[in-house]
Amino acid sequence: MQIGIVGLGRMGGNIAVRLTRHGHDVVLFDRDPAAVTKTHDRAEKGRAQSASSVEDLVSKISADRKIVWVMLPAGDITEACVQQLKGLLGKDDIVIDGGNSYYKDDVRRSHVLAEKGIHYVDVGTSGGVWGLERGYCMMYGGTKDSTDHIDPILKALAPGKGDVVRTTGRDKPGLDPRAEEGYLHCGPAGSGHFVKMVHNGIEYGMMQAFAEGFDVMKSKNSNVLPEDQRFDLNMADIAEVWRRGSVVSSWLLDLTADALAKNESLSEFSGEVADSGEGRWTIEAAIEESVPVPVMTASLFTRFRSRSGNNYAEKVLSAMRFGFGGHVEKK
Repeated sequence: MQIGIVGLGRMGGNIAVRLTRHGHDVVLFDRDPAAVTKTHDRAEKGRAQSASSVEDLVSKISADRKIVWVMLPAGDITEACVQQLKGLLGKDDIVIDGGNSYYKDDVRRSHVLAEKGIHYVDVGTSGGVWGLERGYCMMYGGTKDSTDHIDPILKALAPGKGDVVRTTGRDKPGLDPRAEEGYLHCGPAGSGHFVKMVHNGIEYGMMQAFAEGFDVMKSKNSNVLPEDQRFDLNMADIAEVWRRGSVVSSWLLDLTADALAKNESLSEFSGEVADSGEGRWTIEAAIEESVPVPVMTASLFTRFRSRSGNNYAEKVLSAMRFGFGGHVEKK
């Protein structure tokens, strides 16, 4: 299939390259010409075209149903691009928002585009800078017609079954087989980003638990403790042993172990931890639904506090964020 991709940052560029590796053709645009050149050079030969503008990108898509994947920061930038595409695309064309947009914006945009018969698909995309090789876990919302049409694109981006042990009972009726491949149609427009939003809220809590645990262990040699209760523990070794058969083994722990093996003090991280929006939106949704989420709320507030003085726990959080998404905190 042929698809246009607007936004060639850390994830957008890799998504484009992965698609070309799986036999799809891409038209590339980014406001930074160097990003277009870099992605074009990394793509499979003959499968990428460069565009000089969004208008040029749309004109170079020759498929009967034009597909444009928008991979831009949530908010005004994405909004402006979607509105621009409304004026450039026609009936049955498809706009995909693969960023981290607020799900209520997706619902609204889907109605606006539907006025011209344009389909809108929101794709919550997880995989960070590792997605090029590992594939992307995707949760998406939109009409059945549009999501079925772009299924080859999503299948190419997804990690596939790999060597993950199959869950018992997955053969029963009503379960979507695509979930085992790492991508899932969650429902109408907005549902994909809603599920991804909650995913990131959970991620906040998991990261915070790891960070606090390592902080407790790191502080076990404190002089406020009785001398015979002080332990000088090796954080890198503990992270490594937990990766081997422990019930807390996970990709987040893998990233932590990698960072600690390089520098146990994590001195390259300031410990000032940013939040990219999804954690706040998850808590807002919980308030609307009257659902208690004390862990996620506390983890978000801890990120706020980290910006006015921080400790080892926040450095661990920063290390994990850098590991999965290339996020660089302020020095």
